[in-house]
Amino acid sequence: MTERLSFTASDGLEIAYYIDDFTDPWTVPATLVLLHSAMGNSKRFYSWVPGLARHFRVVRMDLRGHGRSAVPAPDVALSMDRFVRDVEECMDAVGAKEAHIVANSAGGYLAQKLAITKPERVLGLCVVGSTPGLSPSALDWLPLIEKEGLTPFLTRTIAMRFDLESTDPGMVRWFLEQTAENDPAYVARFIGYMATQEWSGDLPRIKAPTLVIYPGGETVGSANSYDTMGERIPDVKMIEYPHMPHNIADMMADRCVSDILAFLSAKFGTPKA
Repeated sequence: MTERLSFTASDGLEIAYYIDDFTDPWTVPATLVLLHSAMGNSKRFYSWVPGLARHFRVVRMDLRGHGRSAVPAPDVALSMDRFVRDVEECMDAVGAKEAHIVANSAGGYLAQKLAITKPERVLGLCVVGSTPGLSPSALDWLPLIEKEGLTPFLTRTIAMRFDLESTDPGMVRWFLEQTAENDPAYVARFIGYMATQEWSGDLPRIKAPTLVIYPGGETVGSANSYDTMGERIPDVKMIEYPHMPHNIADMMADRCVSDILAFLSAKFGTPKA
């Protein structure tokens, strides 16, 4: 009931994905695409899949350069259009003309841009800890990552991401192990590129019913960006997780899934957990 698959993107790069489908065999469920954060991969949604895959055909895609997907060559320029096209082509590969798009952090950048540029393909949009662009302040990380190394940098700054008082230390160790699997040079390229992107002016073009779950103590970028999303996205529900730093999708996975299912149920009649 979980399939490990891949497809070749239109530019020749191999993109990996998983299908998790635990819905009743006699039904035809809607497709729900999960997009992970920077420095992550589809496995980071391990605790999301049980709740979501009972109601949807869940497609977890590894962003290019992450997880099992191939890393673009250093001389190939990164492009938001290309990242978004990967999502579309993944949907094409699984036969989904439209889908709910659910995404965390940088994955939410792709989700927002897809909803802006191809609204006919997005049923519901749910983003967690994802602003309309990565703050340029993230560029300050790059010389530190180069000097210290990715894992030492993340270890030293881990309180930016996790509430250490309430988070299992095992989760923090696993997070650091997962991020260490990435190509450091590509991580730097990805962060550097995303820190140049900003689309708050296009938020009114999002037509899909949208849920924004955000950390009240956001530490990656400006929390004011969430106010902008609440003001500019036409059909939006905002849910704050008070006092939490950035990685709420990891720390509070069950609550995220519950809020997402309730939102989609209210908008589309999807069964609640």
